[in-house]
Amino acid sequence: MARSAAFPTYHLENEIKGLVCGVDEVGRGPWAGPVIAAAVILAPGNIPEGINDSKKLTAKKRNALYPVIMAQAHVGFGEASVEEIDNHNILQATLLAMQRAVADLPLKPDHALVDGNHLPRLICPASPVIKGDNISLSIAAASIIAKVTRDKLMQDLSEIYPEYGWASNAGYGTQQHAKALSLVGPSRFHRKSFAPIRNLLSQGIIIRD
Repeated sequence: MARSAAFPTYHLENEIKGLVCGVDEVGRGPWAGPVIAAAVILAPGNIPEGINDSKKLTAKKRNALYPVIMAQAHVGFGEASVEEIDNHNILQATLLAMQRAVADLPLKPDHALVDGNHLPRLICPASPVIKGDNISLSIAAASIIAKVTRDKLMQDLSEIYPEYGWASNAGYGTQQHAKALSLVGPSRFHRKSFAPIRNLLSQGIIIRD
């Protein structure tokens, strides 16, 4: 399911009867940290202003919208750990995090709009929406919740492992992150199945506690 739009709207949600949740994830590309997913059921008459694809918003705007969405919508969270990413692969871990986010909602949705072209196994019918965070307000809201949640988690982990620069790069493969890996090696929060870390481990580098 896809529809072009300059900004996300509530059009897809209005086409479906009953409670509709939007589902999105953050963290498929980083070298470290879990995948975080969120599921959001917006109230049609009380949708916060300014919701957009989280990638199109500044950190300040995302952080301002987060508590508003939490207060005015029903929200569920899901996480797939680094171990699950390494054991199952990143796609399956992402689908698992999405499944957990929908299951975590305080209300059972009648339908889920899921960002992307893959569907997790859910407790309700679902539709994939390619580039959904640009199309559906519910998915865009979920992208904000997931992004802010994961960024905060990586900032907290950065206090334990400051050398990797996770407070600013959220675990992605920046130059600082790569340099730190070559100097001090990977931590237990790094994804061992990802090539940069896998290559280090093949050279006999030991994972840090």
